[in-house]
Amino acid sequence: MKRSIKPILFLTLLIKGAILCAQKRNTDFDLQDFIENNFSVQDDDINYEDIYEALFQLYQSPVNLNRANRQDLQSLLILSNLQINEFLNYRNQNGRFLSIYELQAVPEMDLNTIYKMLPFVMVRDEGLQSDNRPLLKRISNEDNNYLILRADRILEKKRGYKSSEERERQYIGDPNRIYARFRVRHTNDFSLGFTAEKDAGEQFAWNPEKQQYGPDFLSYHFQLQNLGRVKNIILGDYQLQFGQSLLFGAGFAIGKGSETVATARRSNLGILPYTSVLETNFFRGSAATIALTQQLDLTAFYSYNAINASVEFDSARSTEKFFTSIRLAGFHRTASELAGKNAIQSQDFGGNLLFHTKAENLNIGLNYVQTMYEKEFIRNPRKYNQFEFAGKLNRNVGLFANYYWRNFHWFGEAAISQSKGIGAIGGFIASISPDLQMSFILRNYDRDFHSFYGTAFGESTRNINEKGVFWGLKFQPNRKFIVSAYYDRFKFPWLRFRVDAPSTGNEFLSRIAYNINRNISLYGQVRVENKERNSEKANDPVIYGLSTGQKRNYILNLDVRPKSIVSIKSRIQFSEFLFNERYSNGVALIQDLNFDFGKLRLSTRYAIFETDDFENRQYVYEKDVLYAFSIPAYQNTGARTYALLKYKLSKKLQMWARWARFKYLDLEKIGKGNEQIEGNTKSEVKLQMMYQF
Repeated sequence: MKRSIKPILFLTLLIKGAILCAQKRNTDFDLQDFIENNFSVQDDDINYEDIYEALFQLYQSPVNLNRANRQDLQSLLILSNLQINEFLNYRNQNGRFLSIYELQAVPEMDLNTIYKMLPFVMVRDEGLQSDNRPLLKRISNEDNNYLILRADRILEKKRGYKSSEERERQYIGDPNRIYARFRVRHTNDFSLGFTAEKDAGEQFAWNPEKQQYGPDFLSYHFQLQNLGRVKNIILGDYQLQFGQSLLFGAGFAIGKGSETVATARRSNLGILPYTSVLETNFFRGSAATIALTQQLDLTAFYSYNAINASVEFDSARSTEKFFTSIRLAGFHRTASELAGKNAIQSQDFGGNLLFHTKAENLNIGLNYVQTMYEKEFIRNPRKYNQFEFAGKLNRNVGLFANYYWRNFHWFGEAAISQSKGIGAIGGFIASISPDLQMSFILRNYDRDFHSFYGTAFGESTRNINEKGVFWGLKFQPNRKFIVSAYYDRFKFPWLRFRVDAPSTGNEFLSRIAYNINRNISLYGQVRVENKERNSEKANDPVIYGLSTGQKRNYILNLDVRPKSIVSIKSRIQFSEFLFNERYSNGVALIQDLNFDFGKLRLSTRYAIFETDDFENRQYVYEKDVLYAFSIPAYQNTGARTYALLKYKLSKKLQMWARWARFKYLDLEKIGKGNEQIEGNTKSEVKLQMMYQF
């Protein structure tokens, strides 16, 4: 009987579907606007490239609503616990979805949520094994494929490119940045691709000793899924995501932001292809997930990867060569930078054992990872790094669990490293009512807890030397009005860089968003952070104490998108910084004007800014070519202008061109060292082509 009413339901929803976008996926979707409107925060602590990467992959390979499990839906960071439960209950009772329009029939699914979901989900009725063609034919005929070629450069000449016999640190390459990316993928079947990049100042070279074969960085992968008991297998570059990311962190991990509830937890995504150009914190080798039983999965991996490091020899500290730091920037522009390229070999192996119930309400996992460096890691001794990792070998063992009961989700993970340091995180997310959601997190990372691939929730970029409690709220009384807020209190039990004593801090954010209608939206956001730092004593500048610095950020944003060729975005950002009775501020006024002529789109911006110091720099989203992400710091006094042109030549070929420029009123030189530019302007041009085979 339930299935018999589906055709009637479908016809009803089809009529209502006029208010939604067409059944085909929305090719006009602006991913950068989506990130800014849903996860906006005015800071540089977030890895925006990883966020963009994760959402871009979801957009390119959307989740099939007829096969999605709780972890898949949770990873979208759009749905509440209540909405996920109602979705799963609806599908269990009524069977497979016939159309995306059917989402309107799911209880608690409002139109605003559905609009957010549409770019990342799809309805496909065929079974997993419906395509029995050979793998090569499936790959060669897959529609979801693309090749991206990009080139960009700074027009003004930087000091590093000016030749001088006296300068040994001159850039060895040209100022062009070259990027290439190819990928072909079918959801739950296969993925194949590569990413290549040469940064500005680097050179194309054939240097097997440094593992360079043309571009400075090359990443690649080949993945197969659902081969009987083998659920996932990958060769090449990859990441792992299990538990709360205490040992294995990948995918979409934004942490604190204006989305105060959904981003507090992580999902068990398993093995993920690595396709970014960031040259650290990924595995290179092989990994596989095997279903031991219907409820027990085993993931094992092995990685042999070279990392950038500073290698030294000091007989007073070691009888052999050792390295003192890992270089995270990934630049190889000078002779000294090139000397550190792939200087240390790292071997990693381990895995995950995951138990999950058939009802998906409980999963428990055991993680293990062992890292072995080719040479000793001996840091330059400082007061704050006495408990950091040292040596060749590190082991981590961890246990995590997730439990779902009604509209509550409890989660937690604990791990211990070779040093006996312990890291632990736990909390819950609750849909208290259809209008109100809440998140709560406790965390404690010892000063000697060493996790090389963890990205668990926290104030610091690494999970070490931190304790904290986080509380987030999201209130949505109707589809037009959303209030979100969080309060985070944290403590650093040991010294930190430029903080020569144990310190404390707290942070508060509040955001009010109002959707006047589908074409006009407004939001305001306030963020206040208090954090202790070194403070010189008035009578002795050599001796430091601690004082609290307070930073306040304010954002007011208006989007006007009438049903015409023109859309407007107006934004004002203001910040204040108070420290030792000293006050400074910064402000940025941003005006965007965008035009849509169908195949041709033009996005423009004019912004003016004035900041007193580094603490008040303004980070602002900018539109960029597809798969590039721009969030520069507006600092000093000046103006920022850009124009982005997109032209769709055909269904298969798209082109982008972008020009951007800073013009400063209070500077005669921009930057320092090799990056220094004579004059007060800094201009960038970028060209990109995307071809779908």
